[in-house]
Amino acid sequence: MDIFYYWFPPVAWMGIIFYMSSQRSISLTSHVTTDFVTFKTLHMIEYAFLFFLFYRAFQSSKYIKDNISVLCAFFMTMFYSLTDEFHQLYIATRQGRLRDVLFDVVGILIMYVIIKKIRLIQKLL
Repeated sequence: MDIFYYWFPPVAWMGIIFYMSSQRSISLTSHVTTDFVTFKTLHMIEYAFLFFLFYRAFQSSKYIKDNISVLCAFFMTMFYSLTDEFHQLYIATRQGRLRDVLFDVVGILIMYVIIKKIRLIQKLL
């Protein structure tokens, strides 16, 4: 039951990302800059959350130490980011770009810093 509890959320979130990546490209405003900032922020958020879910899943294993779980979560999230951009190459009106992977990495790193700060605070309490 623990496997389902910890591993279903990242798998479900990957399904949501896949579904959203399968949709046609849209514009929210008539301003290119506003759309760019909005969608790149969403990239960072969705992959920060995926990193958190993977981190949580790897942390649940009694066989994986903290530093290794961070690395595993990072590489799993990065791999999915790359496959998502590859997937978008085959969707009309979408483009797979390595630039988007860089935005995903920024989201991952922000979440990593947040996790480390929270863990530090928990140790102090």
